[in-house]
Parts: sequence; C-alpha cells; structure tokens
Amino acid sequence: MYTTAIVPAAGSGSRFGSVTNKVFHPIGGRPILIRVLEILDTSWTIDEVIVVLKDSDKTAGLALIGKNGISKVKKTAKGGQTRQESVHNALKLIDNKDSVVLIHDAARPFLSQELIISTVQSLEGCDGVVSAVRLKDTIKEVKDGFALKTLNRDTLAAVATPQVFHYGVIFDAYERAAAQGLNFTDDTSAVEHYGGRIKIIPGDYNNIKITTPEDIVFADYLLSATTKRRR
Repeated sequence: MYTTAIVPAAGSGSRFGSVTNKVFHPIGGRPILIRVLEILDTSWTIDEVIVVLKDSDKTAGLALIGKNGISKVKKTAKGGQTRQESVHNALKLIDNKDSVVLIHDAARPFLSQELIISTVQSLEGCDGVVSAVRLKDTIKEVKDGFALKTLNRDTLAAVATPQVFHYGVIFDAYERAAAQGLNFTDDTSAVEHYGGRIKIIPGDYNNIKITTPEDIVFADYLLSATTKRRR
C-alpha cells in the first residue's frame, strides 16, 4: 500500500499573532513544521510527503527541510487562498493514483506513530478515516448570546488530523467542490458531502493544534513531560 502524506503549511496564522508562519516557530528548539515532518519521515507507513507552502515561505521551508535531512519530501505544492485549495493543489501532484492519502496539519507537532498506523489501517471498508477525541466539556448550542439547548456530548466528538482517504475519493470530492464553488474547512466534510462514509477512530488528547501563543506554553509542557517519561 503506497501512502502519500500531505502537510498543509500555508495558513495565515492570524490568531497566532506572528509576522512569520507559525509552523516555523520553535518548540523545544525545533520548528513545529520540522517536528511534524520528522515523524512522517521516520514512519514505515509513509512513502512520500508533499508539503504545501505559500510562495513567501517556500525558500525558508525548503531550507529547513534540507537542513534537517527530511528525505521523503519530494515535492511542494503551492498554497491556495483556502485550506481546501491548498490540499487540492497537493492532490494534483500525486502520481500514484492508487495511493492512500494521509492529510495532517503542519500545526499538530505531537502526531504519534501509533496514530499514523491506526488511521491508515482503518481505511478498509470505508471512504475515509479521521481521528477524534471525546468531548470533556458540556456543549451548548448558542444564538444571539443565549443558550438554545444543551447537546448530548456522548454523541459528539472533536475531530483532528490525520485524516486518511483513498486518493480517488478525496480527489473527486475536491474536484467537484471546486467546480461547484463549495468550500470545506475539513477534508472529511467534503467527502461526507458527496455521500462518503467516514470512520471515526480514537484520537489522542496530546495531538494538539498550535493556534495561539498560549498553545506554545502547553506544547512546551507536553514536550517536557514526554522527555521525562522516556528517561
């Protein structure tokens, strides 16, 4: 099974409040993007990696990839105006049309090898797989500042990445969405929209997404805690 990983790294990062792309920000002395790519580069499940970069980040991104010896990145895709467009651009670069495609956010540096394996191996019998965690908080539906109702959190899950698909399924969904002018912020949502069946598997609460500067503090804590456990 040939598996191609797509790493969207072309976001604006407006909530992070940095002049440079947040994925270049270091955690424990290493850029977030490099931490993600190293995990994929050392996974026996992953054969190829395509990184999506904005034109303004391409030189810096390629320099980091080369400096850190990331061998599985053979191509970079041009960042689009939306995440969907960015992923679509990367999908167009895949030569192996029988490939399994794993999509993982560049801003999630705590991806585990176990989660990579479990998402890829769960693809049989469905159109896509997404990792998710149970909600810990009570969730309310709100309108105009007032609670409409309390949702049953036992039937809800917070999805993340990696998300895994057969190439033809995700490529067809994004081709159709582009033709119809639809935009999805989540890859599985596009597949669901066209009737795809998505399997939910257990995720990892440590697989956090770096969105705001406060997330860096928590990320440093996670890294420190992980290092201590390994000693």
